[in-house]
Order: sequence, then structure tokens, then C-alpha cells
Amino acid sequence: MNKPDHSALRAAKETRKDRLARWVLSAPPHVFLFVFLVLPALIMMLASVRYPGEFGGLAPLSHPAGAAGAAGLSADSYRFFVSDTIFLEIFLKSLLIALATTLICLLLAYPLALLIARQPKPRRDAMVLLVILPFASNFLIRIYAWIILLGPLNLLYSPFAVITGMVYVHLPFMVLPLYANLEQHDPLLLDAARDLGADVWQRFWKVTFPLSLPGIFSGGALVFIPVLGMFAVPELLGGTGDIMIGNLIKEQFLESRDWPFGATLSLILTVLVLAVAKLTATFTRRRRLA
Repeated sequence: MNKPDHSALRAAKETRKDRLARWVLSAPPHVFLFVFLVLPALIMMLASVRYPGEFGGLAPLSHPAGAAGAAGLSADSYRFFVSDTIFLEIFLKSLLIALATTLICLLLAYPLALLIARQPKPRRDAMVLLVILPFASNFLIRIYAWIILLGPLNLLYSPFAVITGMVYVHLPFMVLPLYANLEQHDPLLLDAARDLGADVWQRFWKVTFPLSLPGIFSGGALVFIPVLGMFAVPELLGGTGDIMIGNLIKEQFLESRDWPFGATLSLILTVLVLAVAKLTATFTRRRRLA
């Protein structure tokens, strides 16, 4: 009679334990992503092909005999979006504002992050605390402070005011990833470049800047993506001509109550955001492998 292979049984038991452990660890984040990302996206997809209700909202999928309003599914919201260029113009303007905000945040955040990264450890922690300190106050209070500051200068309700508010709100999201990246740079690389005759600018462009590109991509995504969907800053600091896609979506749901068209705009914005996130992740991965 053959004896049981205890090593094989033990290996199989450990494999089952490993699978169970992986399932226990991975299940909560998967459930979270499904409930708060996939499920809302599916709801929006269904809402975008519904008819608007007679008094706003969504019309039921089926009506009893003699009921008013349309029923079933329709692609009218998508046809309405492509039929009027004003929506494309709002999307393009939102992209330009997001891009301008990201570039300004980068120009302001890079020197600050580099300065913090080169400070002694105790001073570094204090400076990082100062960067995140604005988060301790309410978002709307900070925006109303800008209304008070820009009002007497006649700069309120303008693209300048919108971009200023966007930069102020999102600047820490650019500083922190850059600082986390710059802090990890090996100073011996700069010493070696100096020994080889590189001046300050050559050391920066040939050593520091290429190594900081993953931080730039991460910070850029953390600024660009939220700015695209922001509606509070344009509404409080901008004029009627400074409406962004976030404002348009809010109006469709809360004022016009055209939920199918609001869902359509939300889905288009989501696809755009996912494309930017994918592009950022690809660039960051390539830089790390290079």
C-alpha cells in the first residue's frame, strides 16, 4: 500500500491557505471599488440612455396605458451632445483651464518641493506641515477669502480669478508628490556630476529633473483630474463666461433636472479622466523601468 505524500498534502494545504489569505486581503478593496466606482458608473450608463421625466429626473422604463411621457431607452442625450458645438467648447475650455492650472502649480511647486527636500529633517517636517496646513480650514471659507481679496482689485468673476483659485486649492497636491520624489534622490549623483564638471543647471537638467519625472506625472494627475470636474471655484470666482464642465453637469442635475443629459456628460468626463490617468500611469511606469 502506497504511503501518503505528506509533503504534497502540506503543500496543497498551504496553497489553499494562501488563496484564502489573498481572497480575504483583496476582497475589501474589490468590494469598495465595485460599490463606489463600478456600480455608480453602471447607474450613470443606464441613466444616460433613459428619457427625462415629465417633471425632471428619469422617466420610468415602462408606462401604464395612457400615461404621459416617453418610455424605454434612447440615445437622444448623446445625439444632443454632438449636435451642439457649445458643449465641445466647454469641454475644451475646461481642459485648457486644467492644463494651465497644472502648469502653474508645477512652476510654483517644484522650487518649493526642492527647497523642502534639501532642508534638515526637523525643518523639513515643519515645512511640509505648513504646506498641508490650509486643509485644516474649510474649503468654502478659503474661497470666500479670495473673493474678499480679488473684489477690490476688480479681478473677480474673470478667468484670472478662476485659475488663481484653482492653483491655490490644488497647489499642495503638486508639492507633496514632488517632495516625496525629490527626497529620495541620492545626493552622491549630484556630487559625481559636479566632479565631472557639470555646472548647477547641467546637474539639474541631467540628473535632478529626469529623476523627478515620476513625481511630476503623479502631481500633474492629482491636479489636472480634480480641476476638470471642479464646479465650486468657477461658480464662486468666475463669471457667466467661465462655466466649466463641472458646472454644466451640476446644472443638468439640480437646475434643469435633465438627468439623462447630466449622466451623459458625467460619463464623457469619466472617460476623459480615465484616459488621463492611464496616460500618466504609463509614463510613470516607463520612467521607473528606464
